[in-house]
Amino acid sequence: MKIVIGSDHGGLALKNNVIALLQELGHDGEDVGCFENDSVDYPQFADLVCEKVAKGHADRGILICGTGIGMSMAANRHDNIRAALCSEQYTARMSREHNDANVLCMGERVTGPGIADEIVRTWLGTSFCGGRHLRRIELFN
Repeated sequence: MKIVIGSDHGGLALKNNVIALLQELGHDGEDVGCFENDSVDYPQFADLVCEKVAKGHADRGILICGTGIGMSMAANRHDNIRAALCSEQYTARMSREHNDANVLCMGERVTGPGIADEIVRTWLGTSFCGGRHLRRIELFN
């Protein structure tokens, strides 16, 4: 699966951990930044990731900032993006099964690397179940 990933400075270390996990799992990961600890504006990285997902250049996206809140708010402004802020496996699974989330958001300051790995594994391994949930998603537009 092609996964595009981005972060701001507050999510850089966790992003690097997630990139290593994506490689371990055999996914094609594209890192769009940031690449240094200098302060940056998270909406710019949300835009880069969401544009690639919305245009079909990536299957899914992952965004990480300090809390995940800013990234999820910025991501959900985009058409055809369903970004889910997840801090444990249950919401990661439900975001895929019921909401067909195509962007995962996490916060480095609230989610440790071990939990983040489990969230990513669950989120990538869960399929959308469709049915009544598809009807509800279609009401978003």
